[in-house]
Amino acid sequence: MKNIFCRILSLTLLFVFIFGYTASASSDGELHWYLKRRRGEEPVFPPEADQISTFDAFFIDKNLSDDKKVIYLTFDAGYENGNVEKILDALKAENVPAAFFLLDNIILKNTDLVLRMVDEGHLVCNHTKNHKNLSSSSPEEIERNLKALEMVYNEKTGREMSKYFRFPEGSYSIEALKTIKELGYKTVFWSFAYDDWDNTRQMSKEKAIKKVLENTHNGAVMLFHPTSSTNAEIFPALIKEWKNMGYAFGTLDDLTCRN
Repeated sequence: MKNIFCRILSLTLLFVFIFGYTASASSDGELHWYLKRRRGEEPVFPPEADQISTFDAFFIDKNLSDDKKVIYLTFDAGYENGNVEKILDALKAENVPAAFFLLDNIILKNTDLVLRMVDEGHLVCNHTKNHKNLSSSSPEEIERNLKALEMVYNEKTGREMSKYFRFPEGSYSIEALKTIKELGYKTVFWSFAYDDWDNTRQMSKEKAIKKVLENTHNGAVMLFHPTSSTNAEIFPALIKEWKNMGYAFGTLDDLTCRN
């Protein structure tokens, strides 16, 4: 069942990445977060980028001083396949903070791993209960979905979930953004992501490192999937290289307080 879910998710995400560059909005108000990469520089964001900031949505740190280089690591995870633990090992070894946007499956089946995230200083955030596209959902439906995940998290861990949210597949709407803000959440998009989610289509270690480093820029909010076998392999080297490039690693609390 997990394999079927992962395959459907992979195909959906691939569609968004391929076609999101040419169309940002559908006829029913659904928008797709997309960007045009510029090697080593801030990417070109969709026209809605300035508007969404008014709804506590964040995707880049624009308020860094010229002498301060910071990036933000975020991960979307719905299950564990052995690689999430390896990513946590890499982060712990280098004392690097991150934010994990989770679904209920990993909380229910890998509670110890989720508790480890919190205990090692990472933020555990809301990615919906079941990876549902909420762009056309009613405010009541959105509230039920987010609170359902909050409840699962609280019941399994005894902790309160961090009030950060990421739309599945980057599919959103202005009305949904309003509702998310009214629920007390800040929405987090990204300024870099790459096609790392499909474990049947993993790129080589060398190609992945090159792509990530070429598209790293100051203030970047970087999205990865920790289930990726390639990511699990390259993250120790990536973190060291980012540090060699002069980057520090910020938290979403830093990002949202400064912007």
